[in-house]
Amino acid sequence: MNNDFGKKQLRRSADQRMLTGVCGGIGRFVGIDANIVRLAFAVFTLLGGSGILLYIIAWVIMPDEGTDTSVLEHVIRNFQGKQSNL
Repeated sequence: MNNDFGKKQLRRSADQRMLTGVCGGIGRFVGIDANIVRLAFAVFTLLGGSGILLYIIAWVIMPDEGTDTSVLEHVIRNFQGKQSNL
């Protein structure tokens, strides 16, 4: 088991990105290849469409690599009238 598991953070990947980096980020966090995560999303999509919904939720919630805020946080700040630099 990896001893620095507590130091890992779930972030969208900048270098293993096909669309938004969700699968690359999840793969890096879990320690598996990003293509396996992509395959899992494809299977969930084919078995009822939940893969698309899960992917969109992950994209909105997961911050990009090198940032501390997610897309959802930026939307909430803009809705509140606060400045947000996305």
